[in-house]
Amino acid sequence: MIGRAPHFGPDFAVHVAPRRGVPLDREETMRRQIIIIGGGLGGLAAGIRLAAIGHHVTMLEKRDKPGGKAYTYKTRGYTFDSGPTIVTAPFMFDELWRVAGRRREDYFTLEECQPYYRIFDHNGRYFEYSSNEDDLVRQIRERSPGDVEGYKRFMASTKPIFEKGFVELAEQPFLNFTDMLKVAPDLVRLKSYISTYRYVSGFIKDDFLRRCFSFHPLFIGGNPFDASSIYAMVDYLEREWGVHHAVGGTGAIVAAMAKLFVELGGTLELNAEVAEILVEGRKAAGVRMADGQVRRADTVISNADSAYTYHKLVAPHHRKIYTDAKLRRKKYSMSLVVIYLGLDRRYDDGDLVQHNVILGKRYKGLLNDIFNRRRLSRDFSLYLYRPSHVDPSLAPKGGEALYILSPVPNLSSRTDWSKAARPYRDAIVGFLEQNYMPGLSKHIVVEHMVDPRYYQNTLNNYQGAAFNMQPLLTQSAWFRPHNRSEEFDNLYLVGGGTHPGAGLPGVLASAAIAAKLIGPA
Repeated sequence: MIGRAPHFGPDFAVHVAPRRGVPLDREETMRRQIIIIGGGLGGLAAGIRLAAIGHHVTMLEKRDKPGGKAYTYKTRGYTFDSGPTIVTAPFMFDELWRVAGRRREDYFTLEECQPYYRIFDHNGRYFEYSSNEDDLVRQIRERSPGDVEGYKRFMASTKPIFEKGFVELAEQPFLNFTDMLKVAPDLVRLKSYISTYRYVSGFIKDDFLRRCFSFHPLFIGGNPFDASSIYAMVDYLEREWGVHHAVGGTGAIVAAMAKLFVELGGTLELNAEVAEILVEGRKAAGVRMADGQVRRADTVISNADSAYTYHKLVAPHHRKIYTDAKLRRKKYSMSLVVIYLGLDRRYDDGDLVQHNVILGKRYKGLLNDIFNRRRLSRDFSLYLYRPSHVDPSLAPKGGEALYILSPVPNLSSRTDWSKAARPYRDAIVGFLEQNYMPGLSKHIVVEHMVDPRYYQNTLNNYQGAAFNMQPLLTQSAWFRPHNRSEEFDNLYLVGGGTHPGAGLPGVLASAAIAAKLIGPA
């Protein structure tokens, strides 16, 4: 750990004790007592929606503050986001605040990133991805003149994919197989049965440019060579609404959501770990806490990893669908190594911007090692995030906060991370020092690192898979764990492990689906 995480101040007052012995009027008795397991972004979004429409909502978070994968570390003036770093659908936060009768701008600020990313090849030459269409065309023409028209056709093709995959389907619950059959013709027409990389390759011939326009599934735990081409819609989403960051980091979004949830009457309990979902017939009757306390509820929502929810929180004899054997057969996402560095200098004089994707010489081979061979390679590709490049509040004056992410196999690879972690870290820091950040090692003031053990043991992700199940077509929509459990009538799932999937837009959409299914008080 980087130092002890701070406790919330007065703005994050937490309601813990329920009212006892108070007569309830008729309206009060109609309100459901809802327990949400986990205070990640999905749980917070669901809690806001349900509290706003009159339910009594209690959120049980096992850590010392909410956030889940978006947990924030702070130490010695450095702030590190541990999870998502970009916002690609800001209108979804605006809509969430409107549901609550508030304005998002009054709680946190979003700023557009320019450029969106710089994507580096193994020689250090970069492609700058931004909203500037003329500049994009210029860069494509310089690298591969024959791909300019193909790029234009590709971008034109992503709009109908977005309109079907996001606008029409993202907030549909897919509770019945017939729901899948209804959209099957459209999915076939849009070629969602082929991979993202293959889809992009139908328009663009240069291999590096293919990588630049197909890497997005990696942001949600997918292999571009396997993930459905429906994720090509992310290119349209980013171009239409931009790529944003929150001032103060993603932790500022978490803090704002927690504040709003409590203002609406929600109860947020920290250091409150759930050990079991109590089942009576086809009903989730409540939860048993790690300390043995039983908490009854009319409705239970799990914001935990969906595989963990079924595998660890529901006793095996209650499960008829999500048996241990079925969960083992699912294909899970890669895991991550993330290195957080606080530096006493800045690197503004080189090619690095706020968001940097550094691709190694091997691409398909490396991804095959990670997803299919499930072995830790000596080489790597990196996502290097420099939030203090644009937001000086995240580091001391003259310093810099770095977030360095490398995809690695999940724990099914049986890598011994107690031995592998340090050499892997040293290889990454050495690579950056040699190629992008001269003298990096001697400027490190604060350091923290997580590996697949963190995703399994702290975040409760099955097999340490950082993004739950892979976003394959056969693990999407109806094929993904449902937002309303197939096993129990009043158990709901939100977060990246349920429909529509990982990533901020998917997580927020899952909360909207669950709230709609539950309905008003």
